Amino acid sequence: MGKNMKNVMQKTTILLAAAFLLGGCQDKNKSYDAAGSFEATEVTVSAESVGRILNFDLQEGDILEKGDTLGAIDSLQLYLTKLQLQKSRKSVSSNKSDVATQIASLQEQLKKQMAEKERIERLLKDNAATQKQMDDALSAIKVLENQMAARQSTLQKGNQSIDAQSSSIEMQIAQVDDKLSKCCITAPISGTVLNKYAEAGEFASVGKPLFRMADTDNLFLRAYFTSGQLMKIQRGQEVTVVANYGGDKLREYEGKIVWIAEECEFTPKNIQTQNDRENLVYAVKIAVRNDGYLKIGMYGNVKIKDDKGK
Repeated sequence: MGKNMKNVMQKTTILLAAAFLLGGCQDKNKSYDAAGSFEATEVTVSAESVGRILNFDLQEGDILEKGDTLGAIDSLQLYLTKLQLQKSRKSVSSNKSDVATQIASLQEQLKKQMAEKERIERLLKDNAATQKQMDDALSAIKVLENQMAARQSTLQKGNQSIDAQSSSIEMQIAQVDDKLSKCCITAPISGTVLNKYAEAGEFASVGKPLFRMADTDNLFLRAYFTSGQLMKIQRGQEVTVVANYGGDKLREYEGKIVWIAEECEFTPKNIQTQNDRENLVYAVKIAVRNDGYLKIGMYGNVKIKDDKGK
């Protein structure tokens, strides 16, 4: 319903602007170069999680700051899942081997065998030992070194497997944390709440609209210029915007052109003469800083400044 109304309002604005431009509309003292209506950057915030809305402290018209916490969706099951994963991670990590402790006995045997080899070397110099005793000592050292290398390799591979399992659980915990964060309803931008679509106690599903808000501090006047006026405007150009509050109640603002449409929005069916070609209307967005008086949908006019800035 809201989208259809917005489309109707936009089409109405185009027709009014076209009539204004083609008819050469003037007020008592001034003529304007274009007309249109004010709009804002609007955001519809939808639920990112499934569950019952526990609280939703929000009212239409509330002014919010980006990041404000507005409510929460039930996250008990996600929290319990996280606890279970944390216990699984702890259990897996407890199976990790201490490599240094596991090979300590082999290192001690190797140390003793090295000392025995040195003793045999001294005896061999004094002809008190045989070469066979030396060969046996060297062979024993080699066996112990191979056993220690094999044991160390096996333990390291086991630890790597455990680390992989632990890393997988860490990723699952991170995914749950992300889902938990999405159970918190926050304001994505700073602005004013336009509509509220849900209440506490209702069931939320992913994608269900919760509320709509807009940045009302920075508005845009969507005005319409004829093709003949395009040569007078460009992006970044400063113009004068006059808001119409009804009757003779007008208020001027400084505006800056931030966007010019590439295609016309109003085109007569048959364009044959130069005058007909002047009837093409192009949308232009003009950024205006709101002083608190401007409202979305309000009508406004545009005056292109001359070379002297007037």
